[in-house]
Amino acid sequence: MAEGRFYLLVLALSSLGSVCVLFTVYWMWNWHGGFAWDGSTLMFNCHPVLMVAGMVVVYSAASLVYRLPQSWVGPKLPWKVAHASLHLLAFLLTVLGLVAVFRYHNSKHIANLYSLHSWLGITAVFLFACQWLLGFAVFLLPWASLQLRSLLKPVHVFFGASILALAMASVISGINEKLFFSLKNATRPYSSLPGEAVFANGTGMLVVAFGLLVLYLLQASSWKRPEVGVTTEGQPLLRERE
Repeated sequence: MAEGRFYLLVLALSSLGSVCVLFTVYWMWNWHGGFAWDGSTLMFNCHPVLMVAGMVVVYSAASLVYRLPQSWVGPKLPWKVAHASLHLLAFLLTVLGLVAVFRYHNSKHIANLYSLHSWLGITAVFLFACQWLLGFAVFLLPWASLQLRSLLKPVHVFFGASILALAMASVISGINEKLFFSLKNATRPYSSLPGEAVFANGTGMLVVAFGLLVLYLLQASSWKRPEVGVTTEGQPLLRERE
């Protein structure tokens, strides 16, 4: 029964994550003219799409790899590879998102990293980079001792969830910031809730719902990989057999 509920939640989560990305694409396309990679405003439009896709949706998929019941039996090697690879994909999408916004700001002579949104975002990305490098060095390479791996595993898990929470906060503040910049004239003030504001706010609420569902799945003990023994958990990836 628990496994059936899990797959229903995964189906709902996959659908919701896809909707978050598609709604962000539609927002940028319908109200802001589409996309380009030339330093213009259209290049900036790539930023929210890439950040939602990378730091929220793909990052969440990577975080949930070990919640799949198939990962509970057999060697952990393919699941560790999937976990690390999906996180790397999320990071690459995130870097592209940062390139889009920095290049746009520089071409328009706009200051970088001045808002709370940018501080939250760059903090999340910095922690993400540290998290991936630490995970690769400690949990994938064979040099780390059992004691070190056991010590760092709870820290790794904690920061994994914390980075997702920071990413959600950054997305929500970014949506709000974009709306304040876009809807500031007398004909369509943000306070009058024009169509763009309703749609973007709704997209933000979907991102919150998606993130909360992911965090629920991450902390639910009934859907965590059963521990089969300290020795098995302590084996480095490069020493595991397929």
